[in-house]
Amino acid sequence: MIRRAIPADIPKLNELLFQVQQIHADGRPDIFKSGNKKYTTEKLESIIQNDDTPIYVYDDGAVKGYVFCILQETNETEQLFHRKTLYIDDLCVDKKERGKHIGTSLYQHVHQKAKEFNCDSVTLNVWALNDTAMKFYQRVGLLPLKITMESIV
Repeated sequence: MIRRAIPADIPKLNELLFQVQQIHADGRPDIFKSGNKKYTTEKLESIIQNDDTPIYVYDDGAVKGYVFCILQETNETEQLFHRKTLYIDDLCVDKKERGKHIGTSLYQHVHQKAKEFNCDSVTLNVWALNDTAMKFYQRVGLLPLKITMESIV
């Protein structure tokens, strides 16, 4: 049910990217533009081809969700240890399919891939406006790593 994305998935990926953008635009219209999306079709084509940026889709005959990932490494310094992480850039389940554990399946797939890639962890950023996503990530076992704070002026 979960596989790497292929170019034929791009129309559905675009549809889901618009859904994610709208959640953000509704929550923070001062930051996010309504009616837009994160990646162009051309950028999606290049992401799909890159093994360092795998996209996995949940497909049971139709794509119902995706997770965009980025393999990241930080070199050891005097301050930090070397780390390899699988960063979740974006995770979305079609709004018509939510509540069916598709997101959990996608996250568990990423977690397994991180082990296969010899990563130390799975990481992601979540916007504070997206309470549903924050609760989901906590439910699957993610804990806060760092917090960005803001004062609007």
